[in-house]
Parts: sequence; structure tokens; C-alpha cells
Amino acid sequence: MLRHAAAALLAGLTFAGSALAETKVPFALDWKFEGPSAPYFMAIDNGAFSGAGLDVEIAAGKGSLDAIPKVATGAFPIGFADINSLIKFLDQNPGAPVTAVMMVYDKPPFAVVGRKSLGVSEPKDLEGRVLGAPPPDGAWAQFPAFATANGLDMSKITVEPVGFPTREPMLAEGNVAAVTGFSFSSYLNLVRLGVPEDDISTILMADYGLALYGNAIIVNTDFATANPDVVTGFLGAVAAGWKAAIADPAKAVESLVQRNPAADAALETRRLQLAINANVVTDFTAANGMGAVDAERMTKALAQLAETYDFQNAPDASLYFTDAYLPAAEARMLK
Repeated sequence: MLRHAAAALLAGLTFAGSALAETKVPFALDWKFEGPSAPYFMAIDNGAFSGAGLDVEIAAGKGSLDAIPKVATGAFPIGFADINSLIKFLDQNPGAPVTAVMMVYDKPPFAVVGRKSLGVSEPKDLEGRVLGAPPPDGAWAQFPAFATANGLDMSKITVEPVGFPTREPMLAEGNVAAVTGFSFSSYLNLVRLGVPEDDISTILMADYGLALYGNAIIVNTDFATANPDVVTGFLGAVAAGWKAAIADPAKAVESLVQRNPAADAALETRRLQLAINANVVTDFTAANGMGAVDAERMTKALAQLAETYDFQNAPDASLYFTDAYLPAAEARMLK
């Protein structure tokens, strides 16, 4: 059903025989126009997309579970989503025409954020303390694998279900000693609530045994098969946008603010810088350029995902990611 819908919808997106300069590419983000989305707007403003012959229009999202079906049905040919959510979607919708083609968050932002003054600086400190966790939170979903990787005794951790709006306020008030959340979001929320920055401990799960990858560029596979050069050109422009944003985060956020005038430029610049430092620029991307995945790590990631998710079908990494559309590594170097 998804494939038929995709074929029908993509008919309006494919411009047979047209020049690349005329290729319009709607791009579905996972979330609102915030700091980490600035590199894509910068790629528009600095000509990276137009240089690839692409006219890109970016749409805000409501989370990865919103972006993935948009691309799977062909409503959007390209999107941005958490690969772990994509893996689960493909397990539940076998044969859906969607896959990841470029890893952006080499380290996912899943984190435990605590306060040093409340005794939390490293994973083992969570034992004997109260952890606030929203039940639908993506970071909380990965916590069992994180706990296993760090030998945590869950019977010694009191888990307090909290709502997203009350998560950081409860930590700021000392009602919990730590919370699960996205590193750059929870950190900045605590700063805005007046928590001293040197009192905040950000325990990035990827630095403590979690092999999972994070958000990636995803494509409708029917569109990609019919338009391989468009996809490769898009990915090259994305890499160029991130490279420019890394060199000048404040300039990138100027492009963001043009599309979201209500944004706090200083705040979003910090949010972007946090994402760059923790999620995008890693030892792996420094050596290999952004976009690729390591096969051995992916195998471990799938095993860890199976600790918290019951696969209906045998996991197959080739269904979730392909490097077939990536430009050459030199075009994906970030510095």
C-alpha cells in the first residue's frame, strides 16, 4: 500500500527530462526550526543547494515519527529522522520505500542530564537516586541498554515518570537528581531556569557504551532510484551546509532566524554549537567525513536496540542504511 501511494505521489515530484536547475526538492525536518536545522538553511543561502541544481523547500516537523511516513508515502522525497525510529518503522512496515542515506548525528543526543550538587556526575551515581523520565522520551527508550552497558542495578534507581514540560523544572527544583532527554535541549532548558552551568552534568549515552546512531537523511527509495544524481547532489549540499555552519555557527543561525524570526539567535547558536560538539563532529566523522556508518558498530547497535524493542522480523542493516548515494569522502569532510 505504501509503495503504491508513493508511486502516485512521486509522479508529481519527478521532472522527466528537466534540467537539474529545475528540480524542486521538498525536505521534511524532524522538528521545529531551531539551531540544529540552521545548516540546511545556510545551504540554501550560500548556494550549496542551487549549485547542485536543486530548489529546496524545508518544512518543519513534529518528530521523527512524523517525518518517516511523510517520506515513505512520497509526500516528501527526502527527510531527516532518527534512524532508530526508522528501523522500528521498517520492521512494522516491511517493504516500505524508505531508507537512510546519510548519517548526520554520528552520536545520538540521547542523554542523562543531572546535577553535580545532587550527586550525579557519571552513570553509577544514578543508583540510590531519583531519575525523572517522560514515558514517551526517546532517551528513556534507550535507558535499559545504557543501564546494561554500565552495569547499573535498576532496582536501586527510583524512576519518576514526568511530563516533558515539567522535566527540567523538577530537576532545577531538586525534586529529581537527573532526567533523560536530548543533550542540547535539556542542558539549555536548565540554563534558562537558572541552574549554574558548572552544576550540570551531561552524560551522553554514546560516550558510555551505547552504540546507537542518531538522526540521518532519509529518502523515498522509489524517488532515489529514479533520481540518483539529485539525491547525491542533495547530500553533498547538506555536507557543505554543515561545514559552513561549523566554521561560523552564528552566521548559520542568521539563516535560521530569517525563517523563524521569533527564535532567540543567541540561544539557537548555543543549541547548534552543542549539537556540533556532541553529535556531529566526532573522531569517526573527522577521519571519514560525515555521512557513513561503521558496519561493526551498526551490528552492535541493532543488538542493543533489540534489548528494548521486540523485532517482528530478523534485523537487516541493509534495509535501514545505504551509502550508495553518498558523494566522495573529500566532499563530506567537515573541516
